[in-house]
Amino acid sequence: MASQDWFDKDFYAVLGVPKTITPADLKKTYRKLARQHHPDSNPGNAKAEAKFKEISEAHSVLSDPELRKEYDQIRAMGSGARFSAGGQQGGGFEDVFGGMFGQQQRPRSQAGGPQSSASFEDLLGGMFGGGGFGSTSGGFRGAGGPTRGRDLTASTTLDFVTAIRGETIKLQPAGARAINVKIPAGVSDGQKIRLKGKGEQSADGGAAGDLVLSISVRKHPVFERDGLNLRVVVPVTFVEATLGSTIEVPTLGGDPVKLRVAAGTPSGRILRVKERGVASTKGTGDLLAEIMVAVPGKLTDDALKHLEAFAAAMPTENPRDELLEKAASA
Repeated sequence: MASQDWFDKDFYAVLGVPKTITPADLKKTYRKLARQHHPDSNPGNAKAEAKFKEISEAHSVLSDPELRKEYDQIRAMGSGARFSAGGQQGGGFEDVFGGMFGQQQRPRSQAGGPQSSASFEDLLGGMFGGGGFGSTSGGFRGAGGPTRGRDLTASTTLDFVTAIRGETIKLQPAGARAINVKIPAGVSDGQKIRLKGKGEQSADGGAAGDLVLSISVRKHPVFERDGLNLRVVVPVTFVEATLGSTIEVPTLGGDPVKLRVAAGTPSGRILRVKERGVASTKGTGDLLAEIMVAVPGKLTDDALKHLEAFAAAMPTENPRDELLEKAASA
């Protein structure tokens, strides 16, 4: 931004606010104007784009307490001043401030130009104890440059199969427009996904913020996550576990698979089905079938007699002897 603009531009008028406006009201006014004139809201409208740049420039100065103070002081003592290069007609920058502060004119070269022109930044740096007002995108000294939009947060609840397989869903974040979000395969309950550029749009042309999405996953009536593995509890009868059997085990979203239960299989034994778990970029898990021996709740009289005969024929041993011995010696 050229130094003359500090004299020529009335930033208060650009924003349509009084000089006594509070920082809070200034912020509200700026946001309203920024939304109204933002290029995204006015595609192809050069006039709106130019207005957006003006209000961003004005806000970048007035929103900074230090810059606002300097701007007000300069406007108060230099109103109506004009800058001119050495040798031009009319009062130059040195003339105006030389008269105000007793500054001597610099010697001029024979060609009529200044030997070393005093810059606006040099003088004001001495007056206000700061460096120059280097122009950057959107403001002075790098202040008020394009600001990044805020990150937004959202949450969604997925059914178990959607979380495992992945899917594109539509979200409506609070205070933002609806967006389509691709949920990657294998997301887990409690996981957070950061979606770049899906957050709040910048009010002054900067980068958009991110959307941080928290995932909740509904429980499945049969399957349970264990990292990339899927677990399922499979009941077998006492006879199947004792004599051995071939059983069917369900899979997630596919046909059941057949597994061989060896004779004498106890409850808690895990039978593994390779690569029928969760598929993700980190790999593919397995299906873990946990055997649970089902005890019949009711027996017929005939079955009871046979079971009693079976018990009488079994060795008289206590399967808990080793457990009790370890507990006593610990």
